[in-house]
Amino acid sequence: MQTWNSKVKSWVENNVILEPGRLEQAERFLIDTDDKLDTLLINSGWLDEEKIPNLYASLLGCKVWQGIPEYSDDALAALESINVEFLLNNDFIPLNASQKCIEVGFSNPHCPHVIDYLRLLNAEVVFYVLSSKEIELLKEHCKTFIFKHEVTPVNAENLNALKELALGAPTVNLVNSLINKGVRLGASDLHIEPVDGRYRARYRIDGILKEAEPIPNSLQLAVVSRIKILSGMDIAEKRRPQDGKIAMKAGATDLDIRCSTLPLGEGESIVMRFLIKSAVRFNLSNLGYSEDLIEKINADIKKTSGVILMTGPTGSGKTTSLYSFLSQINSPDVKIVTLEDPIEYQLPGVNQVQVNAEIGYDFSTGLRSIVRQDPDVIMVGEIRDNETAKIALQSALTGHLVFSTVHTNDAPSAYTRLLDLGIQEYLLNAGLVSIMAQRLARKLCEHCKEPLSAQESEFLVSKYGLDKLGEKSISLFKPSACSHCEQTGYQGRVAFLEYLPCDSDVKRMAKDEKLLDNLYELMKQKHLRTLKEDGFLKAIQGITTIDEVLRVAG
Repeated sequence: MQTWNSKVKSWVENNVILEPGRLEQAERFLIDTDDKLDTLLINSGWLDEEKIPNLYASLLGCKVWQGIPEYSDDALAALESINVEFLLNNDFIPLNASQKCIEVGFSNPHCPHVIDYLRLLNAEVVFYVLSSKEIELLKEHCKTFIFKHEVTPVNAENLNALKELALGAPTVNLVNSLINKGVRLGASDLHIEPVDGRYRARYRIDGILKEAEPIPNSLQLAVVSRIKILSGMDIAEKRRPQDGKIAMKAGATDLDIRCSTLPLGEGESIVMRFLIKSAVRFNLSNLGYSEDLIEKINADIKKTSGVILMTGPTGSGKTTSLYSFLSQINSPDVKIVTLEDPIEYQLPGVNQVQVNAEIGYDFSTGLRSIVRQDPDVIMVGEIRDNETAKIALQSALTGHLVFSTVHTNDAPSAYTRLLDLGIQEYLLNAGLVSIMAQRLARKLCEHCKEPLSAQESEFLVSKYGLDKLGEKSISLFKPSACSHCEQTGYQGRVAFLEYLPCDSDVKRMAKDEKLLDNLYELMKQKHLRTLKEDGFLKAIQGITTIDEVLRVAG
């Protein structure tokens, strides 16, 4: 026992970074128990689940199993003489077999009765290490092939059985693991959705969806029910969309998760959006804005009145940018009130108000209440209707600086959107300070990015006119792959920004059907970069790639 624990301790010290003091705490617990050190660390949740297979592979001289086993007719014939059900019940998976050799996968080596049984077999036994999630997945796969039947899922109508399964340890561990891994990877969302008779999980990382580990067939309905229970939804309701939220800890991180369900033909789709509850410091440089644009924005946000709009689709970083603007002007002598749906981050010193549509407290109602609080600066999460837009612009005329967002494709289109909402021309001319459009693109990983060849660079410079953007040197790169970026070639995101000042030239324009064309022409005359041009600027600075610019702003 002591020898095994010493080996585990040595491996953990050399390969895994535990929270300070955890290893010493575990060793103190061992004094009063008969547990093994690895078992205690795993059951306490202190040892990263992804590290466990490598731990056992190193200490036991085994290999880590990769992939899904394919059972040939010869393998199935060889397994007929083996008590497969006994192995599966004890979380040992037969991966392959012949008359002379059987390959077995395990996640917990401390099962002496199973090891004794395997030693009695008249065949060589080769062991492979699996994660606990792989055990669940391959167990179902094995049953399907060897016992010639599909595993029957839990009856969705049997709510008591479903609740019991959702509260079981395998389901709890799987859901916690999915959430913890998402936070660790920096994912903004976790999507769980039915596809081809199974549920798949995908993370949205840097704006791109990446598939997670498969969810075992036997736990699929339980995982959906578990998330519904945690977020306060009705697990019996499968015909209507639902919304809920979860407050929890992911490691040392306080986390708010906004959950929504959507009934589909094959089942229910669940999206979980991760919001970090702790205060985050925002600044414009972190967003990747160019220096010339930062100078213009700083001049705008120091004004005492007016409306500053940020436009773009969902997920383009509009709220993060507005938080950065507020952080620039946040001081003890300025009262800032925000109206949000939802409150994504806590801003110290800022009065943040949550919209609640269920009680009729929407953006327009909330904005009327906020104005009575004598604020200096107001942030409205989104302008969706005439009343909200009108109050926001009128507030600007009465000495308030207002920040908000609208959903349009570019900065000039914000004018036509507000006109479509019924806002009078005089309010637009008097209230608007500037309009910005934004997109987020993936940044190249600084650890593995590779320069393009001279021939490739010359072709792209010529094709897209990159030499006309005013940069003295052009450095184009392409993605590679390394451990820092999860083999994607990209790490983090950078903002592309289109800036339109609502100056006297814009105010003099007639707000008619030719407005958009006139605004585009004015931006060209004033050398104001479009979204694509700002993206190209980031590409020739080696921050992102031409492909990313075309994907996001093309």
